[in-house]
Amino acid sequence: ETMTDNKKRTVAEIRNIFSKLGGNLGENGCVAWMFSKVGLILVPVENTDEDKLIEVALESGADDVKQDGDFYEVYTQMNNLFDVREKLMEAGITVESAEISAVPQSTVTVTGKDAQKLLKLLSTLEDHDDVQKVYSNMDIPDEEMENME
Repeated sequence: ETMTDNKKRTVAEIRNIFSKLGGNLGENGCVAWMFSKVGLILVPVENTDEDKLIEVALESGADDVKQDGDFYEVYTQMNNLFDVREKLMEAGITVESAEISAVPQSTVTVTGKDAQKLLKLLSTLEDHDDVQKVYSNMDIPDEEMENME
């Protein structure tokens, strides 16, 4: 996702990033079908009662709750995002963030040099001033990430 006052400049710069790092920029929306738009609420694991979170989230209309590192991810339909967030906060649950996100329908496991190249591409895109969000369907195994550090 980008936000710009000059679409042609931004497209040219993003295309240049892809070219330099071995990728190709497709047409607008050409991979959108690979992602689902959902509401995503992040709740810090620290000081959060998991059972209470799951109970309140599901009773409020959330679709799923998963733990990822230091956060619980509460998934909702886009139109339920703010209602679920409010119910969590009313129940005394700390909400770190609540936003519309794009979740891949399936992931592709990436390792070795390909993983390193893709991480560099994502990092370079995220550093661009006009880029607001970068979504990916890659999955790098934890062991692979540890080997890169």
